[in-house]
Amino acid sequence: MRVAVLGTGLMGAPMARNLARAGHTVTAWNRSFDKAESLSDAGVIPVRSIQAAVTAAEVVVVMLSSGPVCDEVLFGAPDPAVEALEPGSTVILMSSIPVETARSQAEKLAKSGVRYLDAPVSGGEKGAIEATLTIMVGGEANDLERVEPVLRLLGRVTHVGPVGCGQLAKLANQLIVGVTIGAVAEALALVAAGGGDAAAVRSALLGGFADSTILRQHGERMLKGDFKPGAKSTVQLKDLRTVLDLASTLALHLPLADTASAQFERLCQSGGGDLDHAAVYTLVLPDTADTAARP
Repeated sequence: MRVAVLGTGLMGAPMARNLARAGHTVTAWNRSFDKAESLSDAGVIPVRSIQAAVTAAEVVVVMLSSGPVCDEVLFGAPDPAVEALEPGSTVILMSSIPVETARSQAEKLAKSGVRYLDAPVSGGEKGAIEATLTIMVGGEANDLERVEPVLRLLGRVTHVGPVGCGQLAKLANQLIVGVTIGAVAEALALVAAGGGDAAAVRSALLGGFADSTILRQHGERMLKGDFKPGAKSTVQLKDLRTVLDLASTLALHLPLADTASAQFERLCQSGGGDLDHAAVYTLVLPDTADTAARP
């Protein structure tokens, strides 16, 4: 198929590579052209304009930083995608954006005969590189069926409901991730401060009720002090804020989300915004800790 990828950053770049290596004709646009150009070795065709990327594309994958940026690229840029999208094509919005933004985008694109799926992902850069992302798709089942072979090249696909439900699923994911990272950080810091071997305790917990992907991957990152971003703390904070905004409109009080959001706010304000979200560990280490885990 002819696939356009809009946004070739931490996540979009490996996704574009995987699609091209599978035999699809992939064009790529990024605000910084050099990031798109760097994908040429994988057979990706870099272009300098949004409309050049989406012209004649059957599938358009959008992987940008936020709802406003996605809106700008689709509808408001000097060369908005909507003016060049082919009727019958499908936009797959894979960024994490507010639920209402996804629904609004779907309505606008439908007026041009363009299909829309909101399909945010979990798995970070590692999942994007290894094509093992968890992909949560909101939209019409028939629309998903048309493009599911493309999505399956990127990871595991689950249809979770109509448009907007993909974003709801991602918010649930980010709430669980944000709270669990904090719990793992506090648990490991508690062991270290108490004079225990945090690495040994982490190993002991694997396979028990406290086991999780967070304990396995991010717990290891914390103990090694490896905070090269697989998922930036600024993104985690953005998503937790979106969780709280939505909860407010639904008259829900989510105290654990409040606490997690405050922790990531503190991390970002202290200069850790571009670090991996596992760096929240550094906020709970005692000042006297002799550890390599500080950035």
